Amino acid sequence: MPDRLIRVNAYTTFDLLDGFARGHDFEEESVAVLNVTAPRENPQEVTLELELDNSGLDHLPAHAEGVTLSAAEARELADELETYAARVEAARGDE
Repeated sequence: MPDRLIRVNAYTTFDLLDGFARGHDFEEESVAVLNVTAPRENPQEVTLELELDNSGLDHLPAHAEGVTLSAAEARELADELETYAARVEAARGDE
């Protein structure tokens, strides 16, 4: 990914996922990097970042999106992910 803003290394949570960007008058698909981090010393929040490979995108310049979550918000997100993962597994018969 040229112009990468998120550092991708052995500690990156996910890299090269299927991603998309949607706007009012466009939708584009690209590989994406998704990372979850917290500072090593005195962590106060969890950061979730997403970056699409902009080399094949027509509508977006190089950029990364991110949100900061409290510990409680991160746990709530984890619970939601577990719920939806179970729904997908059940629909596919992966139980």
